[in-house]
Amino acid sequence: MEIRQLFSRRNWVLLKAMVGTDFKLRYQQSVLGYLWSILKPLMLFAIMYLVFVRFLRFGADVPHFAVALLLGTVMWTFFSEATTGGMMSVVGHGDLLRKIHFPQLIVTVSAIMSALINFGINFIVVLVFMLINGVRLRWTALLIVPILIELLLISSGIAFFLGALYVYFRDLSPIWEVFMQAGFYATPIIYPLSLVVSNVGPRAAHAMLLNPMAQIIQDARFVLVSDEYPIIWNSYTNVAAMIVPVLISVLIFLFGLIFFNHKSKSFAELV
Repeated sequence: MEIRQLFSRRNWVLLKAMVGTDFKLRYQQSVLGYLWSILKPLMLFAIMYLVFVRFLRFGADVPHFAVALLLGTVMWTFFSEATTGGMMSVVGHGDLLRKIHFPQLIVTVSAIMSALINFGINFIVVLVFMLINGVRLRWTALLIVPILIELLLISSGIAFFLGALYVYFRDLSPIWEVFMQAGFYATPIIYPLSLVVSNVGPRAAHAMLLNPMAQIIQDARFVLVSDEYPIIWNSYTNVAAMIVPVLISVLIFLFGLIFFNHKSKSFAELV
């Protein structure tokens, strides 16, 4: 499988070079440069905090909801950057693919890694914000590792799939943009899940947790911010239902990887 080739010395060096180049080009000729990797999610968080927390009073009865809002925003931003960057990666490196023979998967992985660097910087900001707001770190914070691995899996799987599909269908970009906007509001990021329970009902909230991104964000809030945040593991008694979002994430990753490898043979001819 092509993913194994990424770990050869030559391809690993190429991957690091592409990640570094992509990250530098992102902020080239901007006055604040790399500071935008921190300022962009903070500015978005500030707007949502003023509108939804201060004015609309979302999460007034939820502990440390401002921290949870920032955490959810940062995680969704990574998901958005990784999938959108992955979608554009193959077409954006068309000249390179035609001139040099190397695993095409590298260009998409480099886009994901570039988004991951941004996420790492933003996650440190979240941790600092947690300490400022008096959030007490518990041993459950260690569980953030498998949660972030699941986030990386689903983001990568979708990035692989979109990257391969975008070679054939360039209309995919505006469609995905609309889909991401709809997904953002369908995921409990700017509003607590308790609001869904009180206004729609517990069944709707339980169904919402079957969405992998909702499950990932709620789990992250549960282990980092407060154990009062509802999670799928406490919402279902059926073990099979509990693992549905995790299983979906794994299957999306495998399907995206297989689909990318299957279509990659013709990329150089089409881009």
